[in-house]
Amino acid sequence: MAKDWKTRTQLVHTGSRRSQYGEMAEAIFLTQGFVYDSAESAEARFVKTEGDQFIYARYGNPTTRMFEERIAAIEGTEDAFATASGMAAVNGALVSLCRAGDRVVAARALFGSCLYILEEILGRFGVEIVLVDGTDIEQWRAALTPGTKAVFFESVSNPTLEVIDIKAVAELAHAVGALVVVDNVFATPIFSKAVELGADVVIYSTTKHIDGQGRALGGVVCGTTEYIRGTLEPYMKHTGGSMSPFNAWIMLNGMATLDLRCRAMAESALKIATALDCDARLSRVIHPSLDSHPHKALATAQMGSGGTMIALEIAAGKDAAFRFLNALEIIKISNNLGDAKSIATHPATTTHQRLPEDQKATLGITPGLVRLSVGLEDADDLIADLRRALDAI
Repeated sequence: MAKDWKTRTQLVHTGSRRSQYGEMAEAIFLTQGFVYDSAESAEARFVKTEGDQFIYARYGNPTTRMFEERIAAIEGTEDAFATASGMAAVNGALVSLCRAGDRVVAARALFGSCLYILEEILGRFGVEIVLVDGTDIEQWRAALTPGTKAVFFESVSNPTLEVIDIKAVAELAHAVGALVVVDNVFATPIFSKAVELGADVVIYSTTKHIDGQGRALGGVVCGTTEYIRGTLEPYMKHTGGSMSPFNAWIMLNGMATLDLRCRAMAESALKIATALDCDARLSRVIHPSLDSHPHKALATAQMGSGGTMIALEIAAGKDAAFRFLNALEIIKISNNLGDAKSIATHPATTTHQRLPEDQKATLGITPGLVRLSVGLEDADDLIADLRRALDAI
C-alpha cells in the first residue's frame, strides 16, 4: 500500500516502527548496542542480520532505519544508508566503489570538498580522475571510455547553478558500464527525478533541506540493495561514518514538512530572482527558472522547478559584495543552505576558497558572486532586504 501513497504521505508515514507502547511520534533509540536472548542468538545475528534485527548502532539502529526507508521511498530507490554528514556520504559512495586502477569521470563544477575526495583521496590511491565541463555532452562522450568505473556530478552545481542533463550523461555512462553517482542536494528530494532519468546512486547532505532548520549534520546514499548493502555498507560500518540515532530522529521530523518547505522556498526564490533580474548593480542573476538561464528547459524537464537557490553577481566585485553582505538584515551570512532562514554566502572566500584562482574563473566563481539560499520568510521582505543591501554598495 505504501507504494501507492503520494510524496507527502510517505514523508510522514513510510518506514514507521512502533515499540510495544504504540507511540505516535517516531521513537529515538539512543542505544549503541542490543541485547541477545542467548549466546546462540548472538552468534546467529552476527552471521546474518535480517529485518529489524540489529547488532551495533554503527551498523544500524531502529531510528536510523526508519529514516533510511523513508528517504529511499521518496527517492525511488530500493535502499539507503544514512551517514554522519553529506561529505561522509560522498566519500563513502565513491571510495567504497573504487580501487587502484579504476577510472572516474566527474564534472569540474563541484563543491571543494568533493574535489578533494576525487583528486586528493582517490587520486592518491591510484584512481584515475578525469574532469569535464558537466554541461558539455561531447566532453562526457569523449571522456567515457570502456572500463570507466563511475561518473560523478552535482545535478545542479554549487554555486553557479549549472544544470547537468542526467539522462544524457547516464546513457553514455551505462553504455561503457559505468555507475552514475549524482549529488542531488540543490535539486532536493522533492524536485528530484534523478533515478527516473538514469542515476544509479543518489547522494544528499541531509544537513540541508531535509533537516531544514540548521540543527544537525547528516547525509544519505540511496541506491539498489546490492550496492547499498553489498558495496557501501561494509565500508561505512568498518570506517565509522554512519548517522547517529538522534540525528536520524531530527531528519525524520524534518521530512514531515519537507515538501511544503521546498515548494514554498522555490516559489519565493523565483519571485526574488525575477524582481532582481534587471537591477543594474548586478551583472548576473542566476536561477534555473529565469529565461536568461541557459538550462531553463532542462531544469524544468528534470525538476519541474528552479529550486531554492539563487546566485547574484555584484558588478563591482569583492568589496562591493562584502558591503552588500554586511548590509543584509533578515538574510544571514553563513555557509549552510536549505535552511528555513535565508542565507547568503560568498563562495570565493568561503566554501570554494581553496580552489586556484584560474579554476574559480573557469567555474564562474567571481569575486562578486553571492550564493543565496532562500528560506521561509516572506518573499517581499526578502526582496526589500536585498534591495536595501544593494543600496549600500
